[in-house]
Amino acid sequence: MATRGKNKANIEAVGGKKLTPATQMMGHGYDPFLSEGALKPPIFLTSTFAFESAAAGKRFFEHITGKRQGPADGLVYSRFNGPNQEIVEDRLALWDGADDALVFSSGMSAIATLMLALVGQNDVVVHSGPLYAATETLIARILSRFGVGFVDFPAGATREQIDDVLTRAQALADEKGGKVALVYLESPANPTNALVDVEAVRGARDAAFPGDHKPAIAIDNTFLGPLWQQPLKQGAELVVYSLTKYAGGHSDLVAGGVAGDQRLIDIIRPMRNTIGTICDPNTAWMLLRSLETLELRMSRAGENALKVCTFLRDHPKVEGLGYLGFIADPRQQDIFDRHCSGAGSTFSLFIKGGEEESFRFLDALKIAKLAVSLGGTETLASHPAAMTHLSVPDERKKALGITDNLVRISIGIEDADDLIADFAQALDAV
Repeated sequence: MATRGKNKANIEAVGGKKLTPATQMMGHGYDPFLSEGALKPPIFLTSTFAFESAAAGKRFFEHITGKRQGPADGLVYSRFNGPNQEIVEDRLALWDGADDALVFSSGMSAIATLMLALVGQNDVVVHSGPLYAATETLIARILSRFGVGFVDFPAGATREQIDDVLTRAQALADEKGGKVALVYLESPANPTNALVDVEAVRGARDAAFPGDHKPAIAIDNTFLGPLWQQPLKQGAELVVYSLTKYAGGHSDLVAGGVAGDQRLIDIIRPMRNTIGTICDPNTAWMLLRSLETLELRMSRAGENALKVCTFLRDHPKVEGLGYLGFIADPRQQDIFDRHCSGAGSTFSLFIKGGEEESFRFLDALKIAKLAVSLGGTETLASHPAAMTHLSVPDERKKALGITDNLVRISIGIEDADDLIADFAQALDAV
């Protein structure tokens, strides 16, 4: 393995054709002949790395401490960097066309580190809603302890609505003596699948902050990324992932990632170095395995979801579907057409009834597992109002459409007809 920036083994084009990320996942960022010819990267289980010279050690630490921008020229200490983590970061950046990427111990550690790096005391965060419940908790209950305020807007907000929210956010920032520090989005929203118009957000941000000091635009891209949505193309500057989900894809690891503009990654990296939220070498190695099949797994799951939702759409015990392949709202369809290349495999299923009927459906499932998370090889089902979003106040859940009859489904790569049979018998129990 060669340290980042020194690897000459990368092949980005063949015969004038630029290679796709799916192809580059097989070898990008790794030279077998620098690791005894090992075809796959070994797991580098070491806490520290030897320097070739004292001058090299000084130079590496100048990057680690932020005196020089960008990643370190060499390996220093496993809280800062490591061979497995650097290879994953190089490959993760390829999917979104990002300048650089960072990996973390979980999706929430990625989000927390990003916010700690970009948001200061008495600043204001603007965010779409709903967000993953732990993200909302981080903003509203933890950052607020340090004077951080927030203003939110619904996921499908128009440009005019976003303009108004940014105006209110600036007024709040002026009142608090801080700045509007971050625009944080989640699209599709968890668990409603509502889409955010990233292009409108970028236009509104640039209009409201015409100078050099603009709040960064970050987006949680876990539900559709990196295959079906690449928000950097629509104007986001950072994409956030729970790599536990589709990127990991086997429900056997927990990790997070951030990819995007080098200027912002260079701000987040020193915070990760300080608080130690990098993922471990073994997890990074497992992510390398998973990224090789990411396109295959996501494509199969997406095909399955379309078949399953086609069955569910007309079922008499189904009140509605939050599936991006069957969008009824013209505004949401417009965003989908401009931003997305696929409908994904995670959707919300609205059972006729309430919590009792939803629980009966969940308890009757045989193939699909009753568990939180998503994006794995197996099909999962959960009840957000009673599980992942239980901590969200009832009034806010109602406003965001997180109802007692909403069941979140993540379709896996099983046989689609088998899944349809399972959902059919479970609905019979309602």
